[in-house]
Amino acid sequence: MESLDPAVDPPVDALQSVFHLYETQRDGDRILYYGESLVPEQMLIREAWPAFREAGYEIELASTETHEDIVVARPVDTTINGFPWKNVLLFVATIVSTLLVGAITWYYVPPSDLLADPLILLQAWPFTAAILGVLATHELGHYIMGRYHGVDVSLPYVIPFIFPFGTLGAIIQMRGQMPDRKALFDIGVAGPLAGLMATVVVTAIGLTQSPIQIPTRAIEQGGQAIIFNNPPLLNIIAATIGEPTAYNDPRMSVSPIIIGGWVGMFFTVLNLLPVGQLDGGHILRAILGSAQERVAALVPISLIGLAAYLHYGLGYAFNESVGLWAFWGVISALVAFRGPANPIDDTPLDIPRILLGVITFALGALCFLLVPIEVATVG
Repeated sequence: MESLDPAVDPPVDALQSVFHLYETQRDGDRILYYGESLVPEQMLIREAWPAFREAGYEIELASTETHEDIVVARPVDTTINGFPWKNVLLFVATIVSTLLVGAITWYYVPPSDLLADPLILLQAWPFTAAILGVLATHELGHYIMGRYHGVDVSLPYVIPFIFPFGTLGAIIQMRGQMPDRKALFDIGVAGPLAGLMATVVVTAIGLTQSPIQIPTRAIEQGGQAIIFNNPPLLNIIAATIGEPTAYNDPRMSVSPIIIGGWVGMFFTVLNLLPVGQLDGGHILRAILGSAQERVAALVPISLIGLAAYLHYGLGYAFNESVGLWAFWGVISALVAFRGPANPIDDTPLDIPRILLGVITFALGALCFLLVPIEVATVG
């Protein structure tokens, strides 16, 4: 057996009560402990993890083809290694995609004008700032809280896309083990709360801006247009500051900045679905423990049932929120199947955090709409 240096290596004594150790080997920066587990995997990790984490390592249990158990200890690395090229390139690409979609869709710039002078794209910078401000604030909430708890999390990845917003949102990756329910809750709740604060600010700013005049050509062309209905929270903000959310003149439209607020509210609803490793799944797993999975199993059924009700009960078409909820019913089933993030220490949460979780879901409910989008004929 290879001898270890107690000054720099994990305390092997932490394994003795739960693991019959045969041999120790090094593999790069990893330490491999070969032997036989004396307890179930979760119990082994729970018993040995605190001492290893204090020494700067995370552990997991693996098995060999000969049915021998291996405890793999890896150094915890929460530093940013090198320049985050992928994050920056995706962010720049999303700036371009939101400027392009914003200019054409929300500022009514003809594509021919963009070809003649690409700098006209910059006219849509308020839309881009609103969208990316809300999404980035949400993900940075997760990132900062993850770093605070010593969990290995990536910088945010913003995803470029096309109509109607120029982006599919943003994500971060949690690569480290979750220490306890407190960390799981704090990381999960930080995103929605930070994002909602940014959403309220962006919405209030948008409501106070001058309306956009819809060009005559856009009205005369007719056809179909997507109507984004107001979530309750948007109406509350508008009523609080005394600003309208629509105009009697069909040639006038609200500032595209408000779309950033709408996106923040809708993405909050989706992120707070209590399934798997979505924000709502993290929060509810921290509050309820393993019982969260029983709740998660009901979410896909509820969303698909909602889509069926809209279509067969209320007569909405597939492109009027029916397909939206059906799609997320399928997505939530896939996310739920992968399961939640399970903390090492499963000690129940304190009352203040539970109350904060309830408040967060209540705020998310203010962003929910039965029919977020409808299709209307114009012209």
